[in-house]
Amino acid sequence: MSVPAIELRGITKTFGQVIANKNVDLVVNRGEILSILGENGSGKTTLMNMISGIYYPDSGQILIDGKEVVIRSPRDAFQYKIGMIHQHFKLVDVFTAAENVILGMENEKYNLKEAADHVRKICDQYGFELDPEKKIYAMSVSEKQTVEIIKVLYRGADILILDEPTAVLTPQETDKLFAVLRRMRDAGKSVIIITHKLHEVMSLSDKVAVLRKGEYIGTVKTSETTEADLTEMMVGKKVSLNIDRSDPNHPQDRLEVKGIDLVSPEGIRILDDISFTARGGEILGIAGVAGSGQKELLEAIAGLQPLSGGEILYNNPKTGETENLRNKTPLEIRELGVRLSFVPEDRLGMGLVGNMDIIDNMMLRSYKKGRGIFVRKQEPRELADTIIKDLEVNTPSATTPVRRLSGGNVQKVLVGREIAARPTVLMAAYPVRGLDINSSYTIYNLLNDQKDLGAAVIFVGEDLDVLMELCDRIMVICAGRITGIVDGRSAKKEELGLLMTGKEAEDE
Repeated sequence: MSVPAIELRGITKTFGQVIANKNVDLVVNRGEILSILGENGSGKTTLMNMISGIYYPDSGQILIDGKEVVIRSPRDAFQYKIGMIHQHFKLVDVFTAAENVILGMENEKYNLKEAADHVRKICDQYGFELDPEKKIYAMSVSEKQTVEIIKVLYRGADILILDEPTAVLTPQETDKLFAVLRRMRDAGKSVIIITHKLHEVMSLSDKVAVLRKGEYIGTVKTSETTEADLTEMMVGKKVSLNIDRSDPNHPQDRLEVKGIDLVSPEGIRILDDISFTARGGEILGIAGVAGSGQKELLEAIAGLQPLSGGEILYNNPKTGETENLRNKTPLEIRELGVRLSFVPEDRLGMGLVGNMDIIDNMMLRSYKKGRGIFVRKQEPRELADTIIKDLEVNTPSATTPVRRLSGGNVQKVLVGREIAARPTVLMAAYPVRGLDINSSYTIYNLLNDQKDLGAAVIFVGEDLDVLMELCDRIMVICAGRITGIVDGRSAKKEELGLLMTGKEAEDE
């Protein structure tokens, strides 16, 4: 029987009172792609950070090729041919790919021609597409990720760890990455993927290891399991993975965005002639590579970004009047009688106040209703208790400061508060980011409920499978421009992927 490339025995890591990993055992073989699966906060990244030398375990053993090793730094990890590609790239924008690859290497003479030739050989061996002399600032996200992977291969890595590698890739770029990773596996390398996308786990990996609340649950062969089985391992109970999408019920134009432009203080055009309509009783999805303007678009509608052109027209179902919301503040929008709720990407920056407890954060939605210096807390307290119960918020009590909650629980509080406002327009930017699968599907059902109540729901998501299953229409943004709006029921991932790269639809 062959010796594992890497073996973990009884690995434990704590941060204060928080146990991130507890007695974790894990085996990774040569010539194998292993997916690490688990809910947010299950300890996946912490475990991999100990293998790559960023953290040091409190107890336990790490064995490489059957021999116990001590890894106290990324430099130690490289000595054992371990390389980790992080979700956030660590590149110097003004340097070329070759310069970034050899940057920081010991005993390196910085012969750029030899480095570039070596990079080309790695590209040819594994099927990468990269110009080693191209500057980082001129590269796509996919190319930057390629540079990060080549950096560790250049240093001789045989064990590669990738943290959420497809989070910012189009479907076409994901397919290319998977083809490269399979070639690495076939060449005898060990590849470990941290991901939350079950369909990618099933497509790519040979085995799947599952963590739950910091503990190792087990490893299964991908060919002998299903998405439902893996979900049950992660959550500890059976979870329905179906989104019940209803047909739009008499959709009416609720929000009309006409030709809006947004330019940053530095003169960079972030939104360019954006026009679309959000209809009551319908979910409009927004897809695009991260940083394409999705965040700024929702902030502009909510009154948080000043526009340089265009109109945002709100058709009030109560009065029958149309209001132009362009460049109005959130308070001015509310005083117009516009029932608009916004779940921002920045939960504790724009959504909730970290030092305030859950009850007081509920009051932020209704403080104007108080009279004088006295504010009634009974209704916010009841709302807080309802959200904690219905969305299974893990908190000691409703008086716990929000900053003490995990990211997923903070998101539940924020989504619950905004939905409780009974909006006619509900905008949500990545509302399930950081949530476990069970909670994610709870949020999807809540959005569907709002749609059935007649709200115009605008949903910014990063999982194309969810967008196609949840949304009635999907609008794609690339570099601040709309490249297409397609029917959610007939959309194809390949079609959306092309639109995400900037190829505009012929017929919108």
